[in-house]
Amino acid sequence: MDPTIASDEVFKKDVDSLSVKLSAFFGDRTPTEYKHRITNARKAKRQYLILNRVQIGYQDKKKMENWPLFREGRYRGGVIFEKVDKRYKPFFTLANRTIGYLNEDGYGAGLEYSFNNLLKGKDGEALFQKVAGGNWKQVFGETDARPSEGSDVVTTIDVNLQDVAESALLRHLEYHSADQGCVVVMEVKTGHIKAISNLSRNSAGYYGETYNFAVGSKGLRDPGSTFKLASMIALLEDTSLNITDSVDTGDGAYKFYKNTVRDHKPGGYGRITIKEAFEKSSNIAIAKLVDEHFRLQPERFMQYIKNMGMAGPLGFQLEGEGIPNFPPLNKWSGITLPWMAHGYGFLITPLQTLALYNAVANDGKVMQPLIVSAIKKADKIEKEFKPVVLNPKLCSPETLADVREMLEGVVERGTATNIRDSHYKIAGKTGTAQTLEDGRYLKKYYTSFAGYFPADRPKYSCIVVIDNPKGYSQYGSDVAAPVFKEIADKIYARDLQMHFPYVAAAPEAGKNGLPLIQAGYQPELAEICNALGIRQAVAPADEWVQAVVEDSSRIGWKTKKSPMESVPDVRGMTLRDALYLLENKGLRVEYQGRGRVSRQSQVPGAKALKGSIIKLDLG
Repeated sequence: MDPTIASDEVFKKDVDSLSVKLSAFFGDRTPTEYKHRITNARKAKRQYLILNRVQIGYQDKKKMENWPLFREGRYRGGVIFEKVDKRYKPFFTLANRTIGYLNEDGYGAGLEYSFNNLLKGKDGEALFQKVAGGNWKQVFGETDARPSEGSDVVTTIDVNLQDVAESALLRHLEYHSADQGCVVVMEVKTGHIKAISNLSRNSAGYYGETYNFAVGSKGLRDPGSTFKLASMIALLEDTSLNITDSVDTGDGAYKFYKNTVRDHKPGGYGRITIKEAFEKSSNIAIAKLVDEHFRLQPERFMQYIKNMGMAGPLGFQLEGEGIPNFPPLNKWSGITLPWMAHGYGFLITPLQTLALYNAVANDGKVMQPLIVSAIKKADKIEKEFKPVVLNPKLCSPETLADVREMLEGVVERGTATNIRDSHYKIAGKTGTAQTLEDGRYLKKYYTSFAGYFPADRPKYSCIVVIDNPKGYSQYGSDVAAPVFKEIADKIYARDLQMHFPYVAAAPEAGKNGLPLIQAGYQPELAEICNALGIRQAVAPADEWVQAVVEDSSRIGWKTKKSPMESVPDVRGMTLRDALYLLENKGLRVEYQGRGRVSRQSQVPGAKALKGSIIKLDLG
């Protein structure tokens, strides 16, 4: 404040009361101490006195404006409120690393750093005068230039899905005492990232988001068996192999030169079909097949990998995307190809792996992952980021059908039967890779599961990675796959459109020359019929009915009553009636079209989950 501005009369009348208010609010000085500070500054003719450096919110400012002396305003009471613009996270630590930060040195990460040029706006200009005590006081004048606000960044993140993914990952990391882990959930058709969580354990043993392992260079790792999908696509595209053909895996150990590839099952799988080899994740089978068919033309194998979009960056919107690292062909040895076939000897990020699985779910279209959908200023969209197709055709339709069948087989009969579900189908692949440190592979495991659901009409793809789990369970099927299942179950429970197709329109009245009367509030429908001279059957006790044509001259009424906890049947009703019934059940209504309800997304009689969305088609 400027304590010199107020008149003597006003100052003497209000300074005691103001000091009491300041002391009670901030709690750092007594009322007497505040009074002495203000009075002494007034005597010394100090025109700029900082009362407290604690930042206050807008609501507190509104209260303070009514305090003694302050209520006289800036030019009669001397109060100075200085606005401080500050970004804050409305959901606290949720998606903490993805939102990111920017420090005073211009270093940062996540959305804050990547989109800072748009977020920060433009600085203003003002004159300041140095006053007593070494403080600076703004001198208001015609040369002031107001700052311009920055734009808003609209993300693709679904807060509810983010919460589901983050909580599931944290729970399993704690259970397995793992070093770190990540989860990415992507919308199949658009490539929109709906949830992304990265958690690592600090020195105190707690988990927090400190680095984006799903996207960044520190997340580059040997992927392990999830890469077998890429190997299988290359094989099926370049050869005449059929997934029912067989391959001999022997007793579980097979030598390539001086190095041995092993299968997880003691004693091996013997002779099995290619489909079984994929479902059981046989390292030997995949390594043998790839080596046999591409040994003399390794550049051809790498071309397939490039066509899948796995050999280069995806052009992700966040700064710091990890660049896949494959060894140059002139440095390949005899074991490079067979080791690469089952996921070793190169580095990619979890997001790269997910993009491949998402493409299989998306009928072969490779989508660019997107995390920002638009740039807005107020309600005006300045720039919109549409879904980008990186490759419209991952492989032939025949190969696509084969690998989708095998991915479903992994869950139905293979290494991930522990996450099989009777309500919906999951397709995916487990992965377990040993960790490379100082040029040696150690018995520390990098576990993963990548896939999509529901397998027959995919809506979401997802990858889960858990690094260095401790204890007895250290494989992707036991560690990462259950996280995928928990996330998929919770998303499936939330998204009722994944359960059922739209429920078709109700039967219509309007036959035999009678006017079209469908369904709604019976007293109103009866009033209409009376006005039109239409005979009616005796009305049921329930007020909500559906019209039924009984004969050429009379309409009957069929009750549409539903239990309190059930989804009502609103087909044939006006939007007004449908909204009344559905919103009273706690459902959130989305609709399109005009007229009466022709279809509803939730099945009548199903349990009404409060807060869930029901979609209506009108027409």
